[in-house]
Amino acid sequence: MSALFLRTLRDDPADAEVDSHRLLVRAGYIRRVASGIYSWLPLGNRVLRKVSEIVRQEMDRAGAQEVTLPIAQPLELWDRSGRNAIYGDLMFRLVDRRDTPYCLSPTAEEVVTTLVAQEYGSYRDLPVTLYQINWKYRDELRPRFGLLRGREFLMKDAYSFDADLDAFRVSYRQMYDAYHRVFERCALTFRAVEADSGEMGGSESREFMAVAAVGEDDFVWCSNCEYAANVEAARRGAGAIAGVALGEDLEREQPPMEEVHTPGVPGIAGVADLLKVEPGTLLKSIVFDVDGKLGLAIVPGDREVNELALAAALAPKSVRLYGDDDFTARPELPKGYIGPHYSGASVVVADPMVRAGSAWITGANRTDHHVRDAVVGRLAERASGTL
Repeated sequence: MSALFLRTLRDDPADAEVDSHRLLVRAGYIRRVASGIYSWLPLGNRVLRKVSEIVRQEMDRAGAQEVTLPIAQPLELWDRSGRNAIYGDLMFRLVDRRDTPYCLSPTAEEVVTTLVAQEYGSYRDLPVTLYQINWKYRDELRPRFGLLRGREFLMKDAYSFDADLDAFRVSYRQMYDAYHRVFERCALTFRAVEADSGEMGGSESREFMAVAAVGEDDFVWCSNCEYAANVEAARRGAGAIAGVALGEDLEREQPPMEEVHTPGVPGIAGVADLLKVEPGTLLKSIVFDVDGKLGLAIVPGDREVNELALAAALAPKSVRLYGDDDFTARPELPKGYIGPHYSGASVVVADPMVRAGSAWITGANRTDHHVRDAVVGRLAERASGTL
């Protein structure tokens, strides 16, 4: 201990936001080199090796074989897969002295696929699963929480190659079980949840999420049916519609739509307080651009628009939510007072909760005004379309 390369700190680091970051720095496990990049001191490196060995043991037990793939990868491979454009600014890029473009690996699908294609020439060589424990690089817009969101991080990535879908399912189950064993050995409380594949791609994705007070994502799970999902990928079940319980007659006579004066309260919370109603009885109309056209995403007032689900619903079109600059450029759009019956919308996408016959409070498409009893499917008196 007298020779250990270690210096503890009395004070918290100025950039630390969470306890884990503060304690790792003060106890001498890590030191910041740059934003999102850390040196691992002997104590931290000792922990890193132990965790890596648990992962390695369980991957080997599952039949996977360890390789080490290059961190510097030819950008040509990423152009060929199309993911150079998909990753965009998230990827570190560099050029060698011969002006050949490279990137620092954010993941390794391109390289490992090329490797297996070179070595194996027949489906009879399959299945095979390769894995590595190696450093990855992603130029995060806002690195934070110490090691939880860094620009350099040690990652185990595994890749299975199978002759058919049945064989793939076997490989998938082997990895799924291996991950369970890893996290159980690390004494984590965790759930395997449905997730969006993001830049990785793929038709189906699960991610293992640890229950923690601080993290990058939220997830939900049902204690009765064990369904669990990242909130970005969660499938919402049927529920109450604007205070009307399912099973009631939604076709019953509804009062006519009524405009109400709501001065200076463009937000959901302000309108709900003014009208003395719950936020869930209001509808949000979120404006977005879809290939140069104006679209509206309609969600109940107590929910947020899932950008990934919106993009998936309109794929392959390009979708971008409006920002302040967009509203400034279009003064005819009454920000905060737009309703689903806005006549300038080319595309309208609605949350499954917004169903025919349900009545809502929503924007009146003019500043300082909303409407009550806007019924989905009923002709709107002050609109050029239907709700």
